[in-house]
Amino acid sequence: MKFLLIMHMNPAVWNALTEEERTEVMEGHGAFIDTIKNSGEMVMTQALADPSQSAVVRVRGGQPVVTDGPYLEAKEYLGGFYFIECANKERALELAAMIPDAKVEGLGIEVREVVFSDGAATS
Repeated sequence: MKFLLIMHMNPAVWNALTEEERTEVMEGHGAFIDTIKNSGEMVMTQALADPSQSAVVRVRGGQPVVTDGPYLEAKEYLGGFYFIECANKERALELAAMIPDAKVEGLGIEVREVVFSDGAATS
């Protein structure tokens, strides 16, 4: 089964952490990546740029209209994800709990099963 482990970022929560706490979270991702690579469960992972660097494309009157910035104003945004393949949902939940962000009050990991995939994701 394939799952997307989605990491949501909340700048207020992140900025309230000490430098030591932020370093612990960031270094914890390296250990987590090693764990899921060694178990063969990692398909891929990606971290996304800050939403202030994004653009939104809408088609109006048959013409694309591009605006700067995030799609919606929100206190949280998608920060990145792990795409994994594992035996079942219980294992996906177990892996999500190992992601360092899950231990930070105010953050969490969304676990979503992938029901369709087309493309070449490599590990």
